Amino acid sequence: MDLQDQLKNLFPDHVPQSSPDENDEQLDIWLQDDPIICKYEKRKGKPITILEGYTGATEDFKKLAKEIKTKLSVGGSFKEDRIIIQGDYRDKIMAILKEKGFNVKRVGG
Repeated sequence: MDLQDQLKNLFPDHVPQSSPDENDEQLDIWLQDDPIICKYEKRKGKPITILEGYTGATEDFKKLAKEIKTKLSVGGSFKEDRIIIQGDYRDKIMAILKEKGFNVKRVGG
């Protein structure tokens, strides 16, 4: 007997909610015509990847930052309309953004 069966026995009247698909979240983010700029820098000797140039809502860009950080399992932040990711993940980030439908331009190195 697995966990789902045990829960059904404990709560027979409960109807589980359907979880939202990732595709629904993808439709919420505004896609722009201008490319998002993906650049590489070193700060205090450590590599970082910076994404800038998004012209949509700030909340959408924050959602995108969280999704990128979660998929790559890295740290980062959202400051001054820029996403800052710890490490050099330009290729992986560009692949994620292109998969979502964004136009991405690689700058520097």
